[in-house]
Amino acid sequence: MNQKILIADDEPNILISLEFLMKREGYEVVLARDGQEAMDAIARERPALVLLDVMMPIKTGFDVCCEVRASEDLRDTRILMLTAKGRDTDVAKGLALGANAYMTKPFSTKELVQKVREMLGDPA
Repeated sequence: MNQKILIADDEPNILISLEFLMKREGYEVVLARDGQEAMDAIARERPALVLLDVMMPIKTGFDVCCEVRASEDLRDTRILMLTAKGRDTDVAKGLALGANAYMTKPFSTKELVQKVREMLGDPA
């Protein structure tokens, strides 16, 4: 069975390109365009991994990360933060709030695929 990945980003071009990339790698993909949509989708779909943008409307990626970690049912969800906010303090905040990993934009698609496989325990 394909592992499910939720991609949460408010930038349509990023959603489209990441969806294409992850589907090409054999993953089932669910999309969310804001933080509230992301929370709803995580609760409904139970993805193995969430690719989570930090700067989104309604709820930030940081808010979503906090809510997921606070939920007994969802706290084991793996979270990879993808964001243009690459300062050391932003990375530290994301990891402190419970993100499993943090990648800054722009990122190499090869590196992203490698990180996703590593986080999901998929062989390369």
